[in-house]
Amino acid sequence: MTLSIYLSGEIHTDWRNEIMQGCADAGLDVTFSAPVTDHAASDDCGVAILGAEPDKFWHDNKGARLNAIRTRTALAAADIVVVRFGDKYKQWNAAFDAGQAAALGKSLIVLHGPDHQHALKEVDAAALAVAETPAQVVQILTYVQTGALP
Repeated sequence: MTLSIYLSGEIHTDWRNEIMQGCADAGLDVTFSAPVTDHAASDDCGVAILGAEPDKFWHDNKGARLNAIRTRTALAAADIVVVRFGDKYKQWNAAFDAGQAAALGKSLIVLHGPDHQHALKEVDAAALAVAETPAQVVQILTYVQTGALP
């Protein structure tokens, strides 16, 4: 069975590629989707498509709404949602995606280091697994799809 996996969260490291490559190396039957990871394109999509806004609030609001169309569609289509919280920025959108995935009854894997454990305790409680490395996510996906342990 092909698993559809949505990779949400921080965009400043290579974690998505590590998971995709690890799954390819493991021979898993998976497809991936993700948000737009070009920060400027994500921020400016609303005004680029629907027209300029003189107020930054409405500029951001247009972009957030268009990104929500993409995110809601991808979350609804996913079998498993992986949400990564990085060290550098507060990823409010990642927390939102985790909540949406849980509300939709999606299998949720949260990925973050131990330094975020306390701050993300409620998000972690909604997850079926909390991993610290992309390699652990690949091992989880391998087990889910094949039943094989590392």
